Amino acid sequence: MKRIILTAALLLGAGFAAAEKADSFKPTEINYGGLDADDVKQIYTFTRDVTLTRGTLLMKADKAVVTYTPDGYQLATLTGGSKKVTFRQKRDGEGDQWMEGEADRIVYDEKAELVKMYSKAKIRRLEGKKPSDEVEGEFISYDSRREFFSVRNSNTGEDKPGAGRGTMVIQPKRTEAGSTATPAAGK
Repeated sequence: MKRIILTAALLLGAGFAAAEKADSFKPTEINYGGLDADDVKQIYTFTRDVTLTRGTLLMKADKAVVTYTPDGYQLATLTGGSKKVTFRQKRDGEGDQWMEGEADRIVYDEKAELVKMYSKAKIRRLEGKKPSDEVEGEFISYDSRREFFSVRNSNTGEDKPGAGRGTMVIQPKRTEAGSTATPAAGK
């Protein structure tokens, strides 16, 4: 059981774009309908409405499979089945800023600190409940070490001629002259 909690804690440590740093020190709660734990093969499969919560981070999936590599790192795959895999997490900094996203499948490689979102992937920033910048595509890869993301037009992670197209919505960073509104913090 201790290893399962550690696995979930490391899985949840996968942040998205300046995620709340304090979350990595919070306890993890995993709610699931079923669990198959193979200690010999180091494979843990959580099923039926899996909810992982750690601090401000909330992830939901139909299924989560966590596998240990020979050198002790985890590779976690979350799938949605009939619905999308979703996440939501508060961002560090001033104000009420959040990141949320969804995809058919999310894979987290702990050793590389790399998150890959497959099929109809979408990430958006919110300021309170108000949507801000947003990006979507068939595949999104996020390198949390470099705070760098890539979007590709096929769910294999490659750009393919004639495949789908992505969309990015960027909100203005300034306001109209004479407006009393001020730009959001950190912009």
